Amino acid sequence: MTLTKRSFATILALTRGIGGKTVSRIVARNELLGIRPDEFLQLSPEALKEEYSLKAAQATAILKAKSELHLFQDMEAKLNARGVGLILATDSHYPRLLEEFDPEAPGALFVYGNTALLEASNKFCVLSSRNARPAELDRIERTVEQSVLEGQILVAGHDRPEYQRAAVVPLRWGVPRILCLDRGFEDVLGSDYRNEPFRAARLWRYEFDPNTDLVISPFRPDAPFRADFNKRRDKLVAGLSNRLDFVKVEEGGGMAKLVAMGLAARRRVRISDTILGYRRLLEQGAVLLP
Repeated sequence: MTLTKRSFATILALTRGIGGKTVSRIVARNELLGIRPDEFLQLSPEALKEEYSLKAAQATAILKAKSELHLFQDMEAKLNARGVGLILATDSHYPRLLEEFDPEAPGALFVYGNTALLEASNKFCVLSSRNARPAELDRIERTVEQSVLEGQILVAGHDRPEYQRAAVVPLRWGVPRILCLDRGFEDVLGSDYRNEPFRAARLWRYEFDPNTDLVISPFRPDAPFRADFNKRRDKLVAGLSNRLDFVKVEEGGGMAKLVAMGLAARRRVRISDTILGYRRLLEQGAVLLP
C-alpha cells in the first residue's frame, strides 16, 4: 500500500494519542532515515519505541490505525473534500511567527478557510483575562474596530465573552479574521463546517465563510473540549499575532505569561493603564494602549 507523505501525516494526526509534535517528529525521522510511510507501518512496536521514542500506548495506537487504515483514509477524504488542510512544524509554510513566539508550538495545525491570511504581516489580537467588566468589554470592541478599520487582521478565539466581543467586529465591516479553537472543527462549525462559531455572530452572517475567514486548531477535527486546551488556544492566538493588545491582565495568570512571551519574542505589546503593575511592563518594552 502506497501512502503519500501528506496522507501519512494526516492519518497520524487523526490517530488518538498521537499529538502534533509526535507527528512532526515521525515525519522528520522518516525523511532522515529514508523510510517510506508503508515501511514505517510495517515496523514492530519495539522498533517504534526505540527508533522514534514513542510510548507503548502510542505504538499500540499506530498499530491499531494500521489495521483500520481504510477508516482513516475515509476520514482524510472527507477532510480533503471540505478543504481542510494540515500544516506540520516540518513544513516550510509553518507559521514562522508561532515558532518564534512559543518554544512548545504545536507540531501540527489543522486549517480551514482562507490560509492566505497566515502570510499577512498586520495580524493583531486583543486579549483579556476572564470576567472582564462591561467597560473592559467595550474597550476590547473599540480597540478591535479601530484596528480593522486601519486594515489589520484580527486573531481571536470563539468561546469566551472577551473573544466573542472581539470576533464579531470584523463581521460588521465585512473584513477577514482568524479564529483559533480549543477543540476540533466539528464541535464549533458543525458536521458540515458551515455554522458561524457563536450565536451573536449569526446576526451578521448565518454561515461561516471559508473564502473570507480562517479557522485553525491544533486538535483533530472531532476532538471535544478539554480543560487544558484553552491555554494552548490562547498561546496560538498570541503567537500568530504581530501585535498583542492587553485590556485586562490578572497577576500570575495566563495572560500575564503571554505578555512576558510577547515581550521576549520582541512583538509589539500594548497594555491598558488599568493593569496592575503596568509601569513595570512599560519599562520592559510594552507601550500604552491609545
